[in-house]
Amino acid sequence: MKPKLAVRRPRILRSLLSRSTLQKLALAFFVWNIIEAHLSYYRIARAEQESKAQAVLREPIRVYIASLHWNNEKILRSDWNQGVVDLVKALGPENTFVSVYESGSWDNSKDALRELDRELEKTGVGKKIVLDDATHADLISKPPSDGEEGWITIPDGRKALRRIPYLSNLRNLSLQPLLELAENGTTFDYVLFLGDVVFSVSDVIALLKTNKGHYAAACSLDFSKPPLFYDTFALRDAHGHVHASQTWPYFRASASRNAMVSGQPVPVTSCWNGIVAMPASTFTGLRGLRFRGLPDSLAAAHLEASECCLIHADNPASRSRGVFLNPAVRVGYSRAAYDRVHPDGEGIGEGEGTGMRSSSGGSGSSSRGRGRGRKSWLSLTEIYLGLWKNRLARWFTTPWFEEREVKGRVRRWVQAGEGREERGTFCAVDEMQVLVHNGWKHL
Repeated sequence: MKPKLAVRRPRILRSLLSRSTLQKLALAFFVWNIIEAHLSYYRIARAEQESKAQAVLREPIRVYIASLHWNNEKILRSDWNQGVVDLVKALGPENTFVSVYESGSWDNSKDALRELDRELEKTGVGKKIVLDDATHADLISKPPSDGEEGWITIPDGRKALRRIPYLSNLRNLSLQPLLELAENGTTFDYVLFLGDVVFSVSDVIALLKTNKGHYAAACSLDFSKPPLFYDTFALRDAHGHVHASQTWPYFRASASRNAMVSGQPVPVTSCWNGIVAMPASTFTGLRGLRFRGLPDSLAAAHLEASECCLIHADNPASRSRGVFLNPAVRVGYSRAAYDRVHPDGEGIGEGEGTGMRSSSGGSGSSSRGRGRGRKSWLSLTEIYLGLWKNRLARWFTTPWFEEREVKGRVRRWVQAGEGREERGTFCAVDEMQVLVHNGWKHL
């Protein structure tokens, strides 16, 4: 008997490899993706409606508003000032304090804030608006005194003022009235860090009610050039990773990504993203937190971290109560950006009187007509493409190498000095940021 020269493939293998079977699998995969996108669309729409329904003040909330400004005249005059006045009226002047710190602007931000001061005066709200004449050029022209922190030696051998310690100091100054009021027995439920963004009263109330009020911090989602979210420097997912994609659904960690896909409050390790609410008790008392940057000696290893991320790393409540990004609260650094992520104008309640005007002074109604009838702030196409872009980013990119390098630098820094510790390693990136006369730059 002649030996068989070849073994015939099993029938089932031939069937699996047949063209018709592959076509069926491809069709099933395509249908599954379409179903997934539709489910996300309606889940997001339902979560959005639930958030709106809950964004109602049923009892007084005492809120301390803290804000920093630098060359923000345009948005102050177009939207921000009136938004703050409307927010004070909605919360009640007796339940609110406004602390604004402006530093060295060369546009007319100071005049715009003087106008805000006069409008707030009419409401009777407690306030402190500081207009600081010291510009960046003034600050960097003075050599540091011996032992002064916040300065670093740059590659050309000169001393430079670090950006993050500078911003940390300003944020701490904006909180000073909170500490003074607490010492005199006046307390607040929340500190609301209000960035230079377009927002509505309902946005703020929805943010304060994130996760039924149980959080160490709750953040909005911010946009400068939609659909890209803006604050990549401070945002970290539930595992401490940077974003996978700058478009929805953004995250690598499944806990963060799944919550975003469902439109629910997203668990993260850090966020800032335009507006942030934190319990006021976080900053008061003997153990009250302060904003900070990385130590100068660690920054010398070419590392930097946002003060807005480090505050969460330093906060013990971040682990016990959680930090959440609320995707139902979306703000913009311009009127156009805000309208783009509120296609039906749903960010502005009817009769709310938030002063949300277009930059031309009109009502903005022309932009609200876009997307009329959509149930979700994202279209089905945006959801479908976003899911795939995020999936491919997770499959073919990794933050592991950069994270490993950062952790190695921090570890060597810890080993080089007794008692050194850094809780915010997940915040750190391979950067050096210093002030210059007209802003700041990377080195």
